[in-house]
Amino acid sequence: MKRLLAGIIALFSGLASLKAAPTFEFQDHDRVILLGGTLVEREQKYGFLESALTLAAGESKHLSFRNLGWSGDTVFGHARSYFGPPKEGLERLSRHVEQIKPTVLIACYGADLPFEGLIKMPEFISGYREMLDLVRAKSPKVRVIIIAPPPLENLGAPLPDLTAANKKMEAVRNALKEFAGKQAATFVDSYELMGGASKQRPEHPLTDNGIHYGEAGYRAWASKIVEGLGLTAPKLPPAAVDPLRQTVIKKDQLFFNRWRPANETYLYGFRKHEQGQNAAEIERFDPLVTAEDDKIHEQKVAALEAAKRLP
Repeated sequence: MKRLLAGIIALFSGLASLKAAPTFEFQDHDRVILLGGTLVEREQKYGFLESALTLAAGESKHLSFRNLGWSGDTVFGHARSYFGPPKEGLERLSRHVEQIKPTVLIACYGADLPFEGLIKMPEFISGYREMLDLVRAKSPKVRVIIIAPPPLENLGAPLPDLTAANKKMEAVRNALKEFAGKQAATFVDSYELMGGASKQRPEHPLTDNGIHYGEAGYRAWASKIVEGLGLTAPKLPPAAVDPLRQTVIKKDQLFFNRWRPANETYLYGFRKHEQGQNAAEIERFDPLVTAEDDKIHEQKVAALEAAKRLP
């Protein structure tokens, strides 16, 4: 009887803790940066995540998002370094963070770990901590959101069976959840929210190859991130949101050309003696990006006002 009573108390305590989970609140004029590897960088091709978060934040809050994702990147800055060691990549990240001065950091790393080997988990967590320290050194009051990578998909032959890798991804999720708690960060379990591990081929695949999301995948992922943050997405038909999303995509493209310009070696690197005079042109992207931020806010307000009139 005592064991039964204890079990009931534990059950209700668990339910109470779920209800007590805090909702992440965006603040007016928050500057949000997104950090991660391929998953984060490719999101700017679709714009679903930023659009969903912008709408969920409410019409009174003017937000700006800057996608600093880099395909193949790790918490050590591997992909961000050009000709030097990973340290160079982190130094580049540090400069970008200093320029943006974010108030919110959304980070999603760890998707590579199931293929690297979980023996590297302690090193990964240590690197994650150092990366967050780097961001906090430039923006001491930044609020951190850590997102667990979503699960992989088994799409059948000739693609490989990713069941074992998915099991390792679950271990990555568990480690990130613990890490987020120690960092006083908001944790979003997109691994579980996106369905967790499954051996079955999905009826409607969200990825192109079991790993990389397509349009449907990013649409679903965005809605689950909103849910994981405890926010509520307004009920709007896709046609009502699409103008906003297209503006987000345009803004992200402008910003991409601002922070990762083509021929950067000629502008800032060891060949700047040839075309370095053109580096001054890059800063002219700033007012263009800001103008799109304002347009996004206006379109958000209009969309939310329209949502109020829906039956």
